[in-house]
Amino acid sequence: MRAFCSLLLLAAVPAVLAVKTQDFKTCSQSAFCRRGRGLSARAQEASSSWVSPYSVDASTISIAPNLASFTAAVKSSLYPDIKFGLDVRIHDDGVVRVRMDEVDGLRKRYDGAASWALVAEPELSSKIRWSVGKADVRAKYGDKKDVEVVVAFNPLRVTLLQGGKEQVVLNGKGLLHMEHFRAKENSPKEEPAGESEQVVMQVNNRAWFEGDSEDEYWEEKFGSWTDSKPKGPESLSLDISFPNHGHVYGIPQHATRLSLPTTTGENAYYSEPYRLYNADVFEYLADSPMSLYGSIPVMHAHSAGSTVAIFNAVGSETWIDVAHPSPKSTETHWISESGILDVFIMPGPTPADIFAQYTRLTGTPALPAHWALGYHQCRWNYISSNDVRDVQKRFDMEDMPVDVFWLDIEYAEEHKYFIWDKKNFPDPVDMMHDVEDIGRKMVVIIDPHLKRTDNYPVYQEANERGLLVKSADGEKDYEGWCWSGSSAWIDFFNPNSWDWWKTLFKTLPQGDRWSWTDSTIDTYIWNDMNEPSVFNGPEISMPRDNVHHGGWEHRDIHNINGMLLHNLTSQAVMTRTDPPRRPFVLTRSFYAGSQRFGAMWTGDNLGTWEHMAAGVRMVLANNIGGFSFAGSDVGGFFGNPDSEMLVRWYQVGIFSPFFRAHAHIDTKRREPYLLDEPYKSIIRNVLRMRYSMLPVWYTAFRETSVTGLPVLRPHYVAFPHDEAGFAIDDQFFVGSSGLLVKPIVEKGATHTTVYLPEDQVYYDYFTHDVHRGASKGKSVTIQADLHKTPLLIRGGSIVPTRERPRRSSPLMKYDPFTLRIALSNQDVAHGELYLDDGETYSHRDGHFVWREFIAEKTEKKSKAVRISSRNLAAQKPGEAVDGVALTKYDGSNDFAKSMADVRVERVVIFGAATKPASVKMGDSELQWEYTQGVAASDKREGMASVLVIKDPGVSITSDWEIVVQA
Repeated sequence: MRAFCSLLLLAAVPAVLAVKTQDFKTCSQSAFCRRGRGLSARAQEASSSWVSPYSVDASTISIAPNLASFTAAVKSSLYPDIKFGLDVRIHDDGVVRVRMDEVDGLRKRYDGAASWALVAEPELSSKIRWSVGKADVRAKYGDKKDVEVVVAFNPLRVTLLQGGKEQVVLNGKGLLHMEHFRAKENSPKEEPAGESEQVVMQVNNRAWFEGDSEDEYWEEKFGSWTDSKPKGPESLSLDISFPNHGHVYGIPQHATRLSLPTTTGENAYYSEPYRLYNADVFEYLADSPMSLYGSIPVMHAHSAGSTVAIFNAVGSETWIDVAHPSPKSTETHWISESGILDVFIMPGPTPADIFAQYTRLTGTPALPAHWALGYHQCRWNYISSNDVRDVQKRFDMEDMPVDVFWLDIEYAEEHKYFIWDKKNFPDPVDMMHDVEDIGRKMVVIIDPHLKRTDNYPVYQEANERGLLVKSADGEKDYEGWCWSGSSAWIDFFNPNSWDWWKTLFKTLPQGDRWSWTDSTIDTYIWNDMNEPSVFNGPEISMPRDNVHHGGWEHRDIHNINGMLLHNLTSQAVMTRTDPPRRPFVLTRSFYAGSQRFGAMWTGDNLGTWEHMAAGVRMVLANNIGGFSFAGSDVGGFFGNPDSEMLVRWYQVGIFSPFFRAHAHIDTKRREPYLLDEPYKSIIRNVLRMRYSMLPVWYTAFRETSVTGLPVLRPHYVAFPHDEAGFAIDDQFFVGSSGLLVKPIVEKGATHTTVYLPEDQVYYDYFTHDVHRGASKGKSVTIQADLHKTPLLIRGGSIVPTRERPRRSSPLMKYDPFTLRIALSNQDVAHGELYLDDGETYSHRDGHFVWREFIAEKTEKKSKAVRISSRNLAAQKPGEAVDGVALTKYDGSNDFAKSMADVRVERVVIFGAATKPASVKMGDSELQWEYTQGVAASDKREGMASVLVIKDPGVSITSDWEIVVQA
């Protein structure tokens, strides 16, 4: 929701947006970014004569016994008296962690970013050994001993190689610079010159490396604000090169292309670096490297030969330049305001390996509640209890499914969150029960700013407990301005705030502690404004010199700050009940590891075609960043989209992991039932499509909760060797389902082109038309009239759906299934289905159903096809659930027993070569219909043959076989 909206009536949104760029810094307005880019410019100008001043003191190397870890002292030729420490370690899975910090400095640098992001301290390898040479330390490992890490001494340089080729290089360009802590009177410009030749050389070298003047070391102004910078300069510069990788992805959140464009050089796509600084950006541009609401400092580098990645565990503002010195290589320069060097190098070598390595560090996405994958209806604001009831009634009258209704800030009296405005919401619990009667839920917003007033118990308790963020003096509680007016902010870095915050969400009285008794256990939470957004603060945020628990300045932890709110809110919601139920928490601000706690959305987008397209790319980028449960506001937050745009946006939304419509308070009401025909009926069918595919989405989320593989997969993830697909970001695959989606994001489109990356048959989901790829990739034209989303099923896939229209997803629990079998060129197919109760954690105790469906020839040269179902959990017990490996799985568990009567009501086979002679299960002939068409094994295109097997009478939980005899 918009942070400081002027509440203007938005009749339309212009194509060229008026983002208030003056509210946010550019690199040239940020002193430490200027210094970092200046360093890079001097290095480029000096070219081959540029040498990094940092080197390893070989005499100090200490190798840990029986572990792949070593430490060493690092010195800088610019400042011989300043000490640095290097710590390099290799984890069990081959990930390399490189840390460097100032030792015995005047102050301590913030080193806690990784502790918030990591699920646990990684296990070090006990099998890998470091070898110390005259010029470097190195280690080889991997199944083929083809992975090598080399730490060069002078200058310090860290290289990951695979097969003898450089994959990742730290400080290869000599841009490493850790600005050490210093006393103000001993700044370089005040050092005596001329005392000796050595001093003169030292001063000259410092000017050559750092610049010849202090650039706002001790105080910095931006607009009317002054940052006191009491610790002085402490930025960190580091170049990270990928010499054999021409594409890089990640570092969400930015509204840009998936394959990140260049920011330096004559042909730079952007003149500014990518900025990671969680910010509340008004009307953000649809194509820009500007910072937005969240920051995940992870970057993938990809080529046809391998995928590698880095995770830079830093919590402060960071600017990143990207350059492509050749089509096959990438150079990046990371400039952070504060913190230590703490970089994790992930060796891959495949995208799947990278996702596994990254999520072993920061955690896999949480398996959401099943209902959370349904449709969410929101606006700023439903104005009363009766308004909510009326909206629900209209959805039911129009036979439109919906699972969740949302309340924005106007539900709260004077924006005192948790406290209902009883004038408009006199009966909140009764209202929620009315929504819950047919399995629906409510989500209510809880923002982090607290109204500073004694009649607000949440603020009063936080104040009395000393839990509020302090001003720069470290003594006075910080006061800023937000929706509540004069506001204070809870310091969630203070451990004393944690249990207290969780108690607030209890729905039963908690003795003398305040709790939210005017809510229910089916009330879930939306955390907005947690960048944090401060209306009267610099860059619409908190001053950097504010002080948090432990004495850390806000600048040190800014990008981590928002994550703590939704982490603790998630825990609070989960522990409202005993046993706990899965929480749902939506967050706007996020950091690495946020995927463990809930969902995110891309913020306050606009109702334009450009923003619709940008939202697709942004959601893909968040999936690459490990945060799969992502979506953009359907319809755009600002503006009044016309009916065509709204239809197309719903078609985008049903193929987003998080699916919510949301709108600004000054937009016209645009609930889908308000549209005229035919648009209303089209959207009704679109919504039903989402609900029919909930088994696909839930199965995909099970996979990401175990493996880390994203729910939405761009082409480089699904087909990592196909170079023609590396830059594609307007179409994607849904999990491992075989569904290929190409959303329409252009006005008036009736056709589109879809890229097929392989020599395989693809079937149009709706028309059953056959499209064929080629060994080197091929683009095909797909019909895309307004009622139709281009959606293809890859040959070789089996897609389970539920086709009964229902009002909400919990009402579908016992509905039968349809299996769509898309035969491959080789007349085979495979698919999966995962089910559990969708709300509790009983699946971690083995209470679930996980089935594999297979279509294959009965014999190698036979024309007969066997379709079978088997228990997949029994074969892969360690993969079965999120985060818990089962050593034994009981297929007759309680949940499976409860689903025993749920049947497969229809099997549809695309591409069968000939009309069957029989379709049998055992000795029983089944009912079926066959329509002649193109076979999967043909080379032709046209309408596919379709075999429909009617109600075979098989349970979704049991093993069975159907034989189609040609």
